Amino acid sequence: MTATTRVGTKTDTGTDTGTELPHIADPQKIAPRDARELSLLFFDRLTLLEEGTHEYQYARNTLIEMNMSLVRYAAGRFRGSGQDMEDVIQVGTIGLIKAIDRFEISREVQFATFAVPYIVGEIKRFFRDTSWAVHVPRRLQEARIELAKASEELGTRLGRAPKVSELAALMSLTEEEVVEAQIAANGYASASLDAAIGSDPDGQDATLNAFIGEEDAALELVEDFHTLSPLIADLPERDRVIIHMRFVEERTQAEIGEHLGVSQMHISRLITRLLARLRADMLATN
Repeated sequence: MTATTRVGTKTDTGTDTGTELPHIADPQKIAPRDARELSLLFFDRLTLLEEGTHEYQYARNTLIEMNMSLVRYAAGRFRGSGQDMEDVIQVGTIGLIKAIDRFEISREVQFATFAVPYIVGEIKRFFRDTSWAVHVPRRLQEARIELAKASEELGTRLGRAPKVSELAALMSLTEEEVVEAQIAANGYASASLDAAIGSDPDGQDATLNAFIGEEDAALELVEDFHTLSPLIADLPERDRVIIHMRFVEERTQAEIGEHLGVSQMHISRLITRLLARLRADMLATN
């Protein structure tokens, strides 16, 4: 049994028109063809209703639910995007609501024709603003989409990966701009360092983090030692002995002074002078 919702409106003379809207139990189950016809009726009534009233909310909410097929249709274009389709549909619904609020039946344009660009635009904005793992300028975000289309088109046509020059010609960009878009595209998605990428020799899950090397501070000393070695070799024998005893044998200055028959203070001055000389020679070499 189909119920109706009575929508009381008044003419300029104050007479109640007594128009009624059908009460639809489940608007999303309405066939698209029927939804188109009913939408015209609801839009026509919506223009006569006062915003914020129960009747206005009923008409507006029913329009949203009846036209959800448009959102699902538009969202289907982005099925291979990697995003959860429920999220895409929710964002598309925002575009549908904007279209309903801005649609004017007097324009004599089909609502579907008017609404789909709003829905698609909202979804694209969602991808552009929230999907990037690394923030890049909007022009590069848009260039990535065009680059993907051009790469697919040329790849199909040529039977191979297209060259930068071929992409530039098709996209009407310079080769530098194409390269910039390719580099920026690397920031579209990221992978967790804890994501499993295979198994180690023991059969355990191996993560990306296990294959990323760490900076070894000891490696930085290799070049220093390579530079320092000939500089020490050029020192007088006594200076080489002092350096060896202090930094290789790790003897104290007093022990070195006793061994050489000089004071600890004298050894301290000699070591300070030697280190300053070696440091200056290394900087000059580098």
